[in-house]
Amino acid sequence: MAPTEHPFHRRPHRTLLALGLPVLGSLVAEPLTGLVDTAFVARLGTAPLAALGVGTIVLSASLWIFNFLGVGTQTAVAQALGRGEREAAASTTAHALALAIACGVGVAVLGWFGAVPVSRLMGAEGAITDLAAAYVRIRVLGAPAVLVTVAAFGALRGREDMTTPLWVAVGVNVLNAVLDGPLVFGWGPAPELGVEGAAWASTVAQWLGAGWAVRAALVRLGRPGALAWAEVGSLVRVGGALFVRTGLLTLFLLLATRAATQAGAEAGAAHQAIRQVWAFTALFLDAFAVTGQSLVAGFVGGGTLVAARRAARVVLGWSAGVGLALALVLLAATPIVGALLVPEAARPVFRTAWLASLVFLPVNGLTFGTDGVHWGTGDFRYLAVAVAAATGLGAAGLALVRPEAPDALALIWWVTGGWIVVRALFGLVRIWPGVGRAPLAG
Repeated sequence: MAPTEHPFHRRPHRTLLALGLPVLGSLVAEPLTGLVDTAFVARLGTAPLAALGVGTIVLSASLWIFNFLGVGTQTAVAQALGRGEREAAASTTAHALALAIACGVGVAVLGWFGAVPVSRLMGAEGAITDLAAAYVRIRVLGAPAVLVTVAAFGALRGREDMTTPLWVAVGVNVLNAVLDGPLVFGWGPAPELGVEGAAWASTVAQWLGAGWAVRAALVRLGRPGALAWAEVGSLVRVGGALFVRTGLLTLFLLLATRAATQAGAEAGAAHQAIRQVWAFTALFLDAFAVTGQSLVAGFVGGGTLVAARRAARVVLGWSAGVGLALALVLLAATPIVGALLVPEAARPVFRTAWLASLVFLPVNGLTFGTDGVHWGTGDFRYLAVAVAAATGLGAAGLALVRPEAPDALALIWWVTGGWIVVRALFGLVRIWPGVGRAPLAG
């Protein structure tokens, strides 16, 4: 579709929502695999459940650095289609899929041989080490499938096909749930495999989902000719910037968690509850970021910067508005959240920190929204610099919080809010007025 014919020009808000709701559905569906595995393995006892926890953390830490396969592919495909270069979009898709396979094989090899020492590094001992290592070795066999799916989703979303990733994510979860019972407990003719059964269920489901996603991407974007490995370099460069950004984001969250833990068991428990709720709200905000990325990238590729800036305004308006709505809903639900997620001993320190966290939810919406806009313009290096500045200031703020202070947890969340504000400001000034070599300036 030519940028000048895009329905966004006639119905910007309806178009954003029509694209964003399937993205939200797929983002909500993706974490359910771990929850379903947990529900089944929990019936086996504490040791298998602890092993599952170790295994899932190891896998998440091994795969998160490859998110550039989705983000970079989505931007490149959308910009190519915006320019009317379908062959370039097909070529980008093929190269991303090939790179995803190579990265996945590397993760699988390292994970297979490193399963035991990494499990021990995560604190596993005795039988838990053996179970965790067995789980990791089976799950890493699906690493190429996971990364190929990430790349395929990026290509499909770059084409503004947000529905196929939703159906693939739902299908993977349904199949995983269907396989979990027989393989974990040995129902019917299936052998009883325990934790390893949960790993096989997830791995099989992920490979079938990967096949579905790859086929859809190749059908919708076309099959290119011979691969030119020089084109992989652009994705790798994007990966470097996103690696720095994601690593710094994770570093700050780890520092905040450590500070809360040092403030006492009650503060640590309350912090975990707040952080889990925030992780859930992030799914709503990320849906607008992903959608905005495709819209902005398409308009930038087509050279229609006026439309790209309009898309940025609409995305940021909805992001901040949804952040505010979430804050108000969660404020009204404070007693419910406290009763369901927070141990009674931790509730005295929970409330003030919880209220502080809600203050910054609308700003967090702007942070997600500006991230999506800058992903769409390909401004990845600027985002890495912005997160570096915010994390440096945030780490300094956390260092000033005294663990023995009665309001330590609230102060940690005020510092976290400041970290969010700095990121949002960096994102906004790059768009308006357009500091530095801003892609949307002009």
